Amino acid sequence: MTPALPDEEPRVDQQSDPYSPDPAPRELPARAPAFHQRRLRALPVIVGLNALVFLAWQVAAQGSELWSALAVNFMVSTNRLQHGLWWTLLTAAFSHQELWHFLLNMIVLWSFGSVLERLLGSRLFVVFYLVSAIFSSASHCLVSSFLLGDDRIAALGASGAVSAVLIAFALAFPRHKILLFGIVPIPALIGAALFVAIDLWGLFAQTRGAALPIGHGAHLGGAACGAVLWALLLRGRLRPAASRPREVTLSVDEVAAFDRIRAKLNAEGPQSLTPKERAFLQQLRDRALADDR
Repeated sequence: MTPALPDEEPRVDQQSDPYSPDPAPRELPARAPAFHQRRLRALPVIVGLNALVFLAWQVAAQGSELWSALAVNFMVSTNRLQHGLWWTLLTAAFSHQELWHFLLNMIVLWSFGSVLERLLGSRLFVVFYLVSAIFSSASHCLVSSFLLGDDRIAALGASGAVSAVLIAFALAFPRHKILLFGIVPIPALIGAALFVAIDLWGLFAQTRGAALPIGHGAHLGGAACGAVLWALLLRGRLRPAASRPREVTLSVDEVAAFDRIRAKLNAEGPQSLTPKERAFLQQLRDRALADDR
């Protein structure tokens, strides 16, 4: 499931994004970094670390010292935690052995995570991601021990943390269209609900003895963590700011142009704006900031 930039902007970013107008046609964005212009700093590092560990798995020959070191330190299980390998709660979330697993997780992470990092900022996004990774690993261990009855079931992969990113995105932009399997457009919230439903079914099947090689417990733990972190970190950022909105006097022609661009934004998203339309909105924003000074 791969999104474009959201066609339904969060209301707080209407005060920080020069390309996204406020509901009232005479109100313009507040002074803040433009949402779509924020540079991604954390996400490339996270993807790069995942790539390095994946390459290490490919270089290591099975049974070699490197393979053993990776298996001990980059896979998580209750048994490992009982032996004091607590760091595996985090390191396992940066570990992939199969190419398809690595590529799928990184594509989904980049698609949805790029939006969240620009919303949260790089530092807070790192906190979001690391907490989600640890929580999803812990969830896998709890499910393995108490529902599946096997402390030795090991897991690896970023899927749990990616689940948190996906759920948080869906809660932030519930009506935004995403592509299911890269083909079928559905609202983000429905896609996330389907994802959770599949994992619930998979976990139930595992409790009945099905040997499915999927960490449904980690996925569900990550999804739950993403919902909680959305409520704690994101929901407040999607509300209107308490400060007085900047206002600027518009001519009749400017109001008409502004309303037309707003309708286009709501229907097609910010990526549909032409350079001329972007320049027009930036000019209005500059005028509002100048009036405020």
